Amino acid sequence: MTMADQLARWARRTPQATALRFDGAGRSYADLDERVTRLARALADRGVRRGDRVAVLVLNGLEGWENYLAVVRLGAIAVPVNFRLVADEVAHVLTDSGAGVLVVDPALAEVAGKARQQAPALHTVLTVGEDYEAALAAASADPLDVEVDEDEPAFIMYTSGTTGRPKGAVLTHRNLLLHAFSQVTHLGVDPGDRVGCPGAPLFHIAGLAGGLPPLLLGGCHVIVRSGGFDPVATLDMIERERVTNIFLVPAMWAAVVAVPGIAARDLSCLRRISWGAAPASTTLLRTMIDTFPQAEVVTAFGQTECSPVTCLLRGEDAVRKIGSIGTPMLNVEVRVVDESMRDVPRGEVGEIVYRSPMVMKEYWGRPDETSTAFAGGWFHSGDLVRQDEEGYLYVVDRKKDMIISGGENVYCAEVEDVLAAHPKVAEVALIGVPDPRYGEAPLAVLAPRDPADPPTPAELSAWCRERLAGYKNPREYSVVPALPRNLSGKVLKTRLREEHSAGSLVAEPVL
Repeated sequence: MTMADQLARWARRTPQATALRFDGAGRSYADLDERVTRLARALADRGVRRGDRVAVLVLNGLEGWENYLAVVRLGAIAVPVNFRLVADEVAHVLTDSGAGVLVVDPALAEVAGKARQQAPALHTVLTVGEDYEAALAAASADPLDVEVDEDEPAFIMYTSGTTGRPKGAVLTHRNLLLHAFSQVTHLGVDPGDRVGCPGAPLFHIAGLAGGLPPLLLGGCHVIVRSGGFDPVATLDMIERERVTNIFLVPAMWAAVVAVPGIAARDLSCLRRISWGAAPASTTLLRTMIDTFPQAEVVTAFGQTECSPVTCLLRGEDAVRKIGSIGTPMLNVEVRVVDESMRDVPRGEVGEIVYRSPMVMKEYWGRPDETSTAFAGGWFHSGDLVRQDEEGYLYVVDRKKDMIISGGENVYCAEVEDVLAAHPKVAEVALIGVPDPRYGEAPLAVLAPRDPADPPTPAELSAWCRERLAGYKNPREYSVVPALPRNLSGKVLKTRLREEHSAGSLVAEPVL
């Protein structure tokens, strides 16, 4: 019961059925299965064995999905790499995972080349295109005789934490397939569905998990090209590919429903539209319901370590329970607890903790952090929630210091560490402030080393661009004499949010 087993099963049962669509082209189950086998053999020829890590740094496309399936077919571990990262960040993922092989998109070859200089364990780089196709052509298509246990690791998905350095959540075959089973059963996905996920690239857990229900049922996964989001192109794709299920973040949905002439389009194929990763307003939800009256609106909530969805808000509850993350998905047990792991009464705030076969095995190479995460036998989410009288859950705050900007997680400690290294910065705190486009935007509040010579926004922006992925860069900077702290010396971010929520910036914003 692995992802590669599902592919082989459908290649036998419905060989000509379409497994993947991308940019007007497709792969049948038979073609995909053969290419995955050839790629798995090509990786084996390059020394990849059971348990080895293969990093995949590619833009969205057919090759990314082929690589994931080929790696797990060997019993190796796939390590998706965020293509927005800069070289230093890519190097951390490569060295932390101990990846020996990297598959890279030509557009990302320069970043990969710089990262490789810091990753001595990396012995092979395979570039998508001529090298990649030549490797497949030279490999045998004979089926592999490799039995992979469902409890073995399949993926290491990197997710940042409050320490400022990304850590790898180890997801097993069983984690991911039971998540797909639960989605299929809970939501009623069927083999005729054509699933698109423009709201999450393939390196993201939501992009990966979104492609598994079609694979489980012999359906079709529609992969969307990477790049700036285009609402008109998205509607074109829905019409052209007859997409039935699609996931977008709220900012994307707001752009889609605002497209002129949308009512004249043939979008009758849509059966379910889902959103998550950031808050959505009541107005937007009502507009989505009015624009797509035939489609069920679904809110999805979770985190990478949980494969990822833990809670769903469906249909009529989308407006009736506005602001809620819904109720636990099938095969997910939750509690809302205090610091001593005692259940809090309904209506009171506590941390939501999980027990589920979809929860990760561990953090890669971090036994202490794994032990902390599973303290008391439940996985600690870091999210503070309350539960209403009907059992619906509402997120009220985050224990982990995180900003969600346009559906991307920005972890304050990581950005603060980078800015604190600037020679003109004495201390810095990152907070999220309301943003009409992204929901939340990172704002850096800092005190200069020399008040007579504070850093300029341009200097800080250039510093961050060299060291952080673009979505992590502060969009605004505020220079203050000193950061407010409590008696124990902790920065009072609540006060900073209050002071800057109205945009009271000393420095000019950096766009």
